[in-house]
Amino acid sequence: MKKFINKVDDVLVESLSGFALAHSDLVSLNLDPNFITRKQKATNKVAIISGGGSGHEPLHAGYIGYGMLDAACPGHVFTSPTPDQMLAAAEAVHAEKGILFIIKNYAGDVMNFEMAAEILPFESATVLTSDDCAVVNSTYTTGRRGVAGTVIVEKCVGSLAETGADLQACKTLGDKVNQRTSSIGVALTSCTVPAAGRPTFDISENELEMGVGIHGEPGRRRETMREADAIVQDMVQAILEDFAAKNLATPNTEALLLVNGLGATPLMELYLIYNAAARLFSEHGIKITRSLVGNYTTALDMAGTSLTLCLLDDEIKQHWDSPVHAAALRWGM
Repeated sequence: MKKFINKVDDVLVESLSGFALAHSDLVSLNLDPNFITRKQKATNKVAIISGGGSGHEPLHAGYIGYGMLDAACPGHVFTSPTPDQMLAAAEAVHAEKGILFIIKNYAGDVMNFEMAAEILPFESATVLTSDDCAVVNSTYTTGRRGVAGTVIVEKCVGSLAETGADLQACKTLGDKVNQRTSSIGVALTSCTVPAAGRPTFDISENELEMGVGIHGEPGRRRETMREADAIVQDMVQAILEDFAAKNLATPNTEALLLVNGLGATPLMELYLIYNAAARLFSEHGIKITRSLVGNYTTALDMAGTSLTLCLLDDEIKQHWDSPVHAAALRWGM
């Protein structure tokens, strides 16, 4: 294993410290327990908190700031944060209108956030993201996994919270965005968790994993490597079938297309994938009117990509387009 690390046990704290130092105008870091908050605490709004295992950067700390999150709770690599982190973060950012947790659907995250919510001395609600259409169940989840679509949920809900909307309205929008979002990932290589020191799974040079999870969980099937257009065709088809199963009609619908890198895929290839995906969705009558390309929900050093499509309506467009100022996402300010 070759990585830029000092001691494996110190990776998380040193990384969090570097992030907080690099973005000291936006965030503040608390250690023991670990959580990150906005530099300037917001007032009189629903406080939006997310979190999960580290290794998916810039998710979630990169989305702390105006128009998105108030705080994030980072666990160790691919490991859920603990309830005491969530409680401390909630107490630090509570702004008189309750706490909304945005949680990816992984067993440890769900259990620990639920424990924290039960202890909180103020009102809270939860949005559970479950946009991964690759599998229905895995050893990590009960039902669908939450992946890159979480970014879209956090952006839209964060925008609504800035308007002073109440807790139930923020939850309702988050649930709607999640329902109208579908993702699927593909991996060309595994990732290497520093503490493990070796790739999570073995895959040959002429294979790919279709439907891989963001922790290296196996996907729908192991396939033979082929041209990018053929790979993207299968990914687009899986998303279209998912929307059909949800009884969400797609023809003549506006959509946001997110082409996400899993950590080690060059931007040149991600834009090539975007070109193929946008063309294929267009052929099915879907109008791509919003887009995002880059590393937004990674899996450490995995070579791969995911496609996320969110079906837009006027409300979602309004909150996607609204100003945001975070380390990893900013426009309109």
